[in-house]
Amino acid sequence: MRNTLWDSVGDTPLLRLSSLSARTGCELFGKAEFMNPGGSIKDRAAKGMIRDAEQRGLLRPGATIVEGTAGNTGIGLAVLGIERGYRVVVTMPDNQAREKYEYLEAMGVDVRRVPVVPFANPAHFFHQARALSEQHGWWWANQFENPANGDFHYESTGRELWEQLEGRVDVLVASAGTGGTLGGVSRYLKERNPDLEVVLLDPHGSGLYCHFTEGRVEGSGSSITEGIGIMRLTENFKRARIDAALRVSDQEMIEMLYHLARTEGLVVGTSAALNVRGAYEVAKRYRGSGKRVVTFLCDHGSRYASKVFDAGFLAGKGLAVRPLD
Repeated sequence: MRNTLWDSVGDTPLLRLSSLSARTGCELFGKAEFMNPGGSIKDRAAKGMIRDAEQRGLLRPGATIVEGTAGNTGIGLAVLGIERGYRVVVTMPDNQAREKYEYLEAMGVDVRRVPVVPFANPAHFFHQARALSEQHGWWWANQFENPANGDFHYESTGRELWEQLEGRVDVLVASAGTGGTLGGVSRYLKERNPDLEVVLLDPHGSGLYCHFTEGRVEGSGSSITEGIGIMRLTENFKRARIDAALRVSDQEMIEMLYHLARTEGLVVGTSAALNVRGAYEVAKRYRGSGKRVVTFLCDHGSRYASKVFDAGFLAGKGLAVRPLD
């Protein structure tokens, strides 16, 4: 029995993506992380970091948690932190889907919107969170560099996938934001199956694809995806074990987002759609092989409805709803 929100994090279902499996002759699976209590995979990072801080005496009753976030980690910290008696403050870039701000504000979170600036700028949401921590003595979760993020994915997400697939998994495909999911899960699965292929997915505007293929962190363009893609190597990402990398465009992501909604009944967010598009492209390379390809359905599409389900927004970005090729 799960009596608390804290207890309900993890053990999410693994869904077989029937239409894509039939198209490719492979077995495609998506782990339904939108079924966590805060609605995203970031609940796992939040739980791992809070648990670690409590165990080390860094978080005490009545403390304040502060974090720089694109939204989902802030929501996870709020859902779990409020239940455990903490106050939560988040700094967020001011270009995220309005649903995220509304969700946080409904819980009484102190949301501080900051301009979208390069990481080197002190006004970046990451640096703003650190500054508030230093100024007020608040506990800074520091999801990008905090190893408790990836360690919890190693302990929970990786183990769950291995058990749900009965040890038969051929390819892990995933994007990276903090690198916690990819870092933790790839380590767990590779330790049990060294032949497992791990494919990093990256949107335009991020530097991880270029880092893997050319050894330098560079990126061009931009993406409407939220919470994934970075222009630096975080401590969590450095621990990932990666074999290949693939760039996925916003147009490809949108095609998959609508395909999942209209064919699989899965209304997912942008990072989930990008993950599944990448998994689909990888599966096409192994067409007819029966290989098992797994990825993450990071959050629900309702969190982005004002953007990806708005025809005017899509048209303004030069994106169109087209059939999946």
